Amino acid sequence: MQFRDLKKQYEVLKKDIDQAMIDVAASSAYIMGKPVKELEAALAEYVGVKHCVSCGNGTDALTIALKVLGVGAGDAVFVPDFTFFASAEVISLEGAHPVFVDVEEESFNICAADLEAKVQQTIAQGQYTPKAVIAVDLFGLPANYPAVKKVAERYGLKIIEDGAQGFGGTLNGKRACGFGDIGTTSFFPAKPLGCYGDGGAIFTDSDEYAALADSFRVHGKGSFKYDNVRIGVNSRLDTLQAAILQVKFRAFCDYELDAVNKAAAMYTERLSGVVDTPVVPKGYYSSWAQYTIKLKDKESRDALQSALKEAGIPSMVYYPTPMHKQTAHAPYGPYADDLCPVATSLCNRVLSLPIHPYITEEDVEMVCSIVSKVAL
Repeated sequence: MQFRDLKKQYEVLKKDIDQAMIDVAASSAYIMGKPVKELEAALAEYVGVKHCVSCGNGTDALTIALKVLGVGAGDAVFVPDFTFFASAEVISLEGAHPVFVDVEEESFNICAADLEAKVQQTIAQGQYTPKAVIAVDLFGLPANYPAVKKVAERYGLKIIEDGAQGFGGTLNGKRACGFGDIGTTSFFPAKPLGCYGDGGAIFTDSDEYAALADSFRVHGKGSFKYDNVRIGVNSRLDTLQAAILQVKFRAFCDYELDAVNKAAAMYTERLSGVVDTPVVPKGYYSSWAQYTIKLKDKESRDALQSALKEAGIPSMVYYPTPMHKQTAHAPYGPYADDLCPVATSLCNRVLSLPIHPYITEEDVEMVCSIVSKVAL
């Protein structure tokens, strides 16, 4: 059994993907070729924004977003304590100060109440200026952007949406990556929409932000690539990856997103009352980057993971360590033991099960039988 079955996906899409790769090889337009612009236009339309600017990976997308907003030394950027390291790493790379915010127990996403408390605390301390919040759409579910936006407007914060896991999810009919001032996503192979390497994208309705993102991704170019008007990065989406994404994006829209939601529904039906299953609140739609259950404690979680492994079933712990306890973030402390209690607790209790658009009902049954035997 595969955790995210990219081999099966390739078997289904092989004819079109192979042809797309051959076409790029024959074109010799390997960097910023026609498929890149076509993909950007299609993704912008899908998300519902004016601009999509592709780049080399999801981390670069966040980095470019921070550069566009002018984040730097002396600025505080607020980020969930329960997320992948890149969401916070990019803040430090820009010389800014990461402030870790607790998350909601049910959604795994940033807690607006704790965000406001951390903003007020930062203002009271007077060392850093609150500048932006990076809200993460964890495991496929958009964050509570109406609540986050209220806090952001109250304190003059810009909102960056980290939609690396959220692409395809919706909130009240609006698609992920279209919230806030700038949205970002990742095309890492295991993401809801993934390529065959690294890739990412930035989304915005702002003409100014889009122009700046386009400049930053190509060494800070001005009117052409040898007119450098700012310090930028080298972060372009390869034409080959764009061509592959075009094929996979059609499948994503046509049936994959629906199929992964059906798989999640099968899990929830079988595991409700056995373990804490993921919650999709009213008005939300998840793209299910992960199907993450919660156990009562670390011992129970580890025992279940071991039992699954013995049965040949892969599972993952996303994430075992909260951001404020990562070694790299020690210089920004010291941190109180109760800084983010929900995030700290989740790190000990979560376990992600195999899920993808091509998983069979038999595989789901096999996983659930092991979970039910061990967890009850």
